[in-house]
Amino acid sequence: MAMDARDIEAMIKAALPDAIVEIKDLAGDGDHYAATVISAAFKGKTRVQQHQMVYAALQGNMGGVLHALALTTVTPDI
Repeated sequence: MAMDARDIEAMIKAALPDAIVEIKDLAGDGDHYAATVISAAFKGKTRVQQHQMVYAALQGNMGGVLHALALTTVTPDI
């Protein structure tokens, strides 16, 4: 069972309401995605902490329903 890109985006935005999220289906199979997430919540956090925040937003779906996610996290330029 694959996970829809809109569901991934909704879960991330639910946890990080200010986030700008861009999702790309890398293989067209609904299992391999790339995501860019821009959020002020990442400010002062290490890259690992930022990624952990996104994985937490996915509520345990990473590695199960969501097979692979190439993740880029960024703080906004404000």
